Amino acid sequence: MKTKIAVATVHGRAYYELVKELKKQGLSFLSLKPWDPVPLNIKVVITTRDESHLISHPQILPFEQGSNPESVVDKAILIIQGKQGYEKVVVGVDPGKTCGIAVLGDAKILETLTSSNIEDAAHLVVDNLKRFPSEVRVVRVGNGPPEYTKSLLSSLDEDLPEETLMEIVSEAGTSRLMNKSANRRVLRDAVSAIEIAGRKGRILSRKNV
Repeated sequence: MKTKIAVATVHGRAYYELVKELKKQGLSFLSLKPWDPVPLNIKVVITTRDESHLISHPQILPFEQGSNPESVVDKAILIIQGKQGYEKVVVGVDPGKTCGIAVLGDAKILETLTSSNIEDAAHLVVDNLKRFPSEVRVVRVGNGPPEYTKSLLSSLDEDLPEETLMEIVSEAGTSRLMNKSANRRVLRDAVSAIEIAGRKGRILSRKNV
């Protein structure tokens, strides 16, 4: 697939931060000078605000130096997908001593994360729902060890917006999804979270609704 994102800047720090985030998200990109011609296959150009006037392209995303590059890269992804936002974002959580977290936007994997405690896991869920705009937001939690699951559900019920649906999902079979060679616990948790996010669960009553 042809590269659809270009980074056009001569500011070293901005270039470094943007490229680091693009690589983190596994996205291919084209490096340009602001005055270089933009190839026809490029759908969006990321640059700094003070260089944006040098670029001739219908889709320019200005990056404010010192801000989080994650936000502008997320917007670039939406543009190349032809979207303003996602119809449905689902966050799956595999609770336990290490929590696996997976974020799916319209059934596509947007992010996988892990957390070493329940409090941080709840914060990551809330932050990622804010990060990815959507019409429908669902959080699906696996029915793991009760001491972790109950604590996580309680924290999420307190922190999530009222319109967010919460579901409890069976974890049966999620641990068998791993390839035998992939035996790291962190990777197992992330893969389990992806499976949980993709399963229908039982809708929970929200105490705060």
